[in-house]
Amino acid sequence: MSDLLEVDRINTYYGRSHILRDVSLRVEAGEIVALLGLNGAGKTTTLRSILGLTPPKSGSIRFNGQDVQRKAPFQIACCGVGYVPEGRRVFAALTVTENLQLAERGTGDGAWNIPAVLKRFPKLKELRDRKSGRLSGGEQEMLAIGRALVGNPTLLLVDEPSQGLAPIVVIDLYRTLEELKAHGVSILLVEQNALLALKISSRAYVLDDGRVVYDGPSSDLVNDRQRMRTLMGLLEDVAT
Repeated sequence: MSDLLEVDRINTYYGRSHILRDVSLRVEAGEIVALLGLNGAGKTTTLRSILGLTPPKSGSIRFNGQDVQRKAPFQIACCGVGYVPEGRRVFAALTVTENLQLAERGTGDGAWNIPAVLKRFPKLKELRDRKSGRLSGGEQEMLAIGRALVGNPTLLLVDEPSQGLAPIVVIDLYRTLEELKAHGVSILLVEQNALLALKISSRAYVLDDGRVVYDGPSSDLVNDRQRMRTLMGLLEDVAT
């Protein structure tokens, strides 16, 4: 496999606050990578830096061999980077179909178009004419993922997908992420439920105070709970 995303020693600020400190990570084509850490560790800022929403002041970001650090967010999206934001952020006043239509690029003739998304998420097909603000949390998460997919990304940045969802819904959601990987979509996954994220990812990074404190196989952390607790504190598990 080859590196799809290469983040090299980026430093990102909010005003004078130094948030990310020499953060480096990579995502290979065809893999799921977990990005973990406590609240405030810098996980979402890392995603925002990659997306160009909070550009780093130094370091480099390459996607598919191309320098994207100074590109605008819409240009990065057009390169093939999709985003499923924390809190879903669907357009509540619009229907499921309208949300998808807003995100679909071009003629919709890519591998992921609206019919393909509705086929993958049958519940959304049933609810396609319902206003998105009236969906459950799990249904909104499906819509947020579907909205990202209709842009036909090769890399999907997913931020806290299990937040506020019932365990049974979370398990189904994670099966979906594994299926997307099987369909050629690489995923950088930010998640508070570390154990669940580690089980579906090949490699993991742990952030603490804006620095990478772990970079290695996910299995090493799963098999060494004491080390994981040392890095991240007590973790919530979800039975699978």
